[in-house]
Amino acid sequence: MTTSGPDAPAAAPKPAWRTFRDLPDLLRLLGVRLLSQYAEGLFQAGLGTAIVFNPQRSASPADIAAGLAVLLLPYSAIGPFAGALLDRWDRRRVFIVANLVRALLIVACAAVLASGAGETAIFIVALAVGGAGRFVASGLSAALPHVVDRPQLVAMNSVTTTLGAGATALGASTAVGLRALFGSDDAGSGGVLACAALVAVLGALLSTRFPRGVLGPDHDIPAADRSPTALRDVAAGLAHGARAAWEAPAVTAALSGIGVHRVVFGFNTLMLLLLTRHRFADGTLGLAGFGSVAGATAVGMFVAAVLTPFSVARCGRRNTVVGALVTACLTQLTVLSLNFAVLVLAAAVLGLAGQVIKLSGDAAMQLDVPDERRGQVFAFQDALFNVTFVGAVAFAAAVVPFDGASRPLAAAGAVLYAVAVVAVVLLYRRTETTPPGTAEAARASN
Repeated sequence: MTTSGPDAPAAAPKPAWRTFRDLPDLLRLLGVRLLSQYAEGLFQAGLGTAIVFNPQRSASPADIAAGLAVLLLPYSAIGPFAGALLDRWDRRRVFIVANLVRALLIVACAAVLASGAGETAIFIVALAVGGAGRFVASGLSAALPHVVDRPQLVAMNSVTTTLGAGATALGASTAVGLRALFGSDDAGSGGVLACAALVAVLGALLSTRFPRGVLGPDHDIPAADRSPTALRDVAAGLAHGARAAWEAPAVTAALSGIGVHRVVFGFNTLMLLLLTRHRFADGTLGLAGFGSVAGATAVGMFVAAVLTPFSVARCGRRNTVVGALVTACLTQLTVLSLNFAVLVLAAAVLGLAGQVIKLSGDAAMQLDVPDERRGQVFAFQDALFNVTFVGAVAFAAAVVPFDGASRPLAAAGAVLYAVAVVAVVLLYRRTETTPPGTAEAARASN
């Protein structure tokens, strides 16, 4: 850890392409991330469109909320356990096994969907798919500090995370195209999911190219403690991750911003799904309209990948996070217009702001949290990331009208962003009042 503190400007990074050229393990890890998140986009969009935009099925706000919960809650329920296990198991092996298990489960989900089964059966299998994917997603962030030099960590985190988000968006776009090819009914949706299984297998094959142990964890774990029967420590993963996050004020502040952004994102997602299906263009926009909003969000996230390293280097992490939250607050006010063109532009800006907050948080966790706790902290972030989103969607489903037009809900999002600005500023003051070495001493006592 540098002596200048978590908010100090960092040195300008060298070009990303040169870093990837010089570090083949980093390039391989990026490949695993891209394949994993491309498969995730294929699966989530394939399943989501099968429930929301399938002519054979009808989706109310509550149905949409249930579908989103099924897709995301495994990240929250399994994340703490995944983090604890990732701090014990060879992460290379986790990538191989988890990708293969995920592929098998996706095939099973495709078969259930194609058979015309009800939502309950589909959601049960989808829950298992999300659980397997959680091990891969948590491991990718925890492994990054093992394949890149510390001075390049912030820049490489921005590049890999945002390219991964782009791969997810590309996977979702591919799902829409395959849906047009295979058909929009249950059988066609099952075919889309089967393609996601193939991509997951490719991710497992690429993972075999890593040398054993190169992805961490650093410390040696006795054979008995590598067993999943070591539930004592596994069950404590979430608590350990939360404590490690609290000991690093920059991490706590970033997680606060991430949590609020995900709540507002949940509000907006449900409103936009309903607006594009029932209100805009007399309900004819449908999937194409929602795809336009999702594409604008992805563009904003790509801009964030370029902007964040320079903003952190010149302004520091605190000012970067606060600036992103202020931008998001002002942009959220434009959602009150309920105008489709305005919402597309707002989606791009909110995508940028949210990704800046997320990347700043990732950098704080990778720089300020020791390796033996890093997997647990990332798992805690994943749980926060998805619990807040699902909770927000569930709340919105209870209050939003059937067509999604809810100005009070949009205004509530702006208020939450304003509260987050104040909270982040106050939390960052802990970096000025905490005596040097306190966090390190607390970690050492663990």
